[in-house]
Amino acid sequence: MLRIGVDDLTSFRHEHRMAGHGIPVSKGVMARSYRELVVWQKAKALAVHTYAATANFPRAETYGLTSQIRRSSVSVASNIAEGQGRLTRGEFRHFLGQARGSLLEAETQLAIARDLGFLEQNAFASLDEESYRVLGLLDRLLSSLQRMPA
Repeated sequence: MLRIGVDDLTSFRHEHRMAGHGIPVSKGVMARSYRELVVWQKAKALAVHTYAATANFPRAETYGLTSQIRRSSVSVASNIAEGQGRLTRGEFRHFLGQARGSLLEAETQLAIARDLGFLEQNAFASLDEESYRVLGLLDRLLSSLQRMPA
């Protein structure tokens, strides 16, 4: 059984665990705020790092690739937050899927920027590694939510 531990979700004030799923809960409720989710924290950091990495892109790309990369990277954390605020687990999963799609979109756009010479290889490698970690967290959270009893 897949478990999400302290590396995947921040610890809660109450040390209770949902039986068999390893998801920290507080008084029987999942994270009260998206801010408690490590996946959101890492996705937000990725968006900030992406903004910094695209700061020196050519001016001609301001409304092109620069804007696309920034929007897709911001969309990852935004969709996680929006999904966590929804009323059902199904809605949460839907928005996590949207976040996953946005993450893969950003990865693709960053690779294109590298290939065009807008992004140095070491900057690309760092963002790619960060993205890979966020993807793993998203996949584990999605899997865990799917396996939880209703």
